[in-house]
Amino acid sequence: MPRMVLKILFWLLFISVPLVVFAFYTRPNMMVMLADQLWACF
Repeated sequence: MPRMVLKILFWLLFISVPLVVFAFYTRPNMMVMLADQLWACF
């Protein structure tokens, strides 16, 4: 792939990850469910 395409993909990933995390924080039930699932592993 050309270098410019890789750079654009990197920035899209860099921007989208915090947006997804913020979206999870707006749904407390999902955060509790994820925490319960993580805790069940131990």
